[in-house]
Amino acid sequence: MSKPFQFKEFSIEQDRCAMKIGTDGVLLGAWADQENAFSILDIGAGTGVISLMLAQRSAAEVIDAIEIDDEAYEQCVENFEASDWGDRLFCYHASLQEFIEEIEDSYDLIVSNPPFYTDTYQSEDKQRNKARFEDSMPFEHLFLAASKLLSPQGKFAMIAPFKEEKELCVLAKTHGLFLNKACHVKGTETSDYKRSLLEFSFTKTDTQYTALTIEIARHEYTPEYIALVKDFYLKM
Repeated sequence: MSKPFQFKEFSIEQDRCAMKIGTDGVLLGAWADQENAFSILDIGAGTGVISLMLAQRSAAEVIDAIEIDDEAYEQCVENFEASDWGDRLFCYHASLQEFIEEIEDSYDLIVSNPPFYTDTYQSEDKQRNKARFEDSMPFEHLFLAASKLLSPQGKFAMIAPFKEEKELCVLAKTHGLFLNKACHVKGTETSDYKRSLLEFSFTKTDTQYTALTIEIARHEYTPEYIALVKDFYLKM
């Protein structure tokens, strides 16, 4: 049995999850604006790490999560129950479409680290494919869900490939959502931008753009990255 991934205030068991703890999820969990968010929804929760980070950061009374994969759902529930915030965390075992049809509540913050590998190649691991490939939860469904489940002043935060940011903004607008904030992320100063942290809402504003570099050198992190994640990683 593999060892749990230990954060400062909680731990994550992930041996039954196709997608393990990664930089993308931690970035989103640390970056998403939880101010005035009394209800939060995590779409495609996986291990539950983003929900747990938001439980640590926020005073939200309700933090719901959705996970369709059987094994990941069970492990997410166990990780929630093992944390100090189990009374605020709940995971639904459902598809996004099923959830939209059944839930009448709205959320002040919706977050998602969605599958976005749209390449034609897929591995032989079907569970990993479901977790990683965009065709298991198309962006169209994600924005549709956000448009239906967000409260009027709510925010939808996600992480996506940098190269797809413009197309995602166009898609968001078809659902009445506008890009308010974007943070462009790259591994080192000399590398290309690989990820975009994006925040959408129903309010059209001038987009605030920022940039984040993760490493100065191998395992030597930038002050900006440390400031973002230091409340979570043990060695930060």
